Amino acid sequence: MFVFLKSLSRPAHEEEEHRGERSASTEPCTSLTVWRKSLLMSCNGFTVIDCHGDVVYRVDNYTGRPKELVLMDGSGRSILAMRRSKNIGLLDTWFVYGGEVDDHRTTSTKEPILYVKKCINILHGNPNVLVYVYRCRSSEKRYAYVIEGSYSHRSCRVFDETKRVVAEIKRKDAIIGGVSFGAEVFMLIVETGFDPGFAMALVLLLDQMFS
Repeated sequence: MFVFLKSLSRPAHEEEEHRGERSASTEPCTSLTVWRKSLLMSCNGFTVIDCHGDVVYRVDNYTGRPKELVLMDGSGRSILAMRRSKNIGLLDTWFVYGGEVDDHRTTSTKEPILYVKKCINILHGNPNVLVYVYRCRSSEKRYAYVIEGSYSHRSCRVFDETKRVVAEIKRKDAIIGGVSFGAEVFMLIVETGFDPGFAMALVLLLDQMFS
């Protein structure tokens, strides 16, 4: 298993070096390999690997359509929790909390940090928009981030309020041992200044909304 993880990381490392050659004047971004598979045999989930082949994030789910997702670091410590809205009027909306939360415990932040809303109305506005991300503690109704593209094709970009790309999902076109990666293994590229953990949380929610 861990030999396979190391092999997954090699193309990511090469791509990161190549990006550095193209833009030597800018700070390097974070390039992660996302494997749509849990390390636990009985779970669905994700395993996220850095350019050295180390597990930096993981998700282990026991149900196919969970009401809650927990993003853990490589050691299994919960860092972000995402909970599906119970409000029928908020279709395909998830709230993001710091730490782990359930019906019997409070999260490390008593209120959600952000909420992520699927874009349902494709007849108006930009048809490429997948979701909007809003700050829960802000009085402004304008979104903080917007995600455009196609998750099924593993081609998405996360834009901030200034339309700057802060993270990107890209296909990882490579073959190891005669087996193509397909859509199960892809790249998450996070620009400097944007939290890679939060970027991975957005990947999890895209997967719930569009898979």
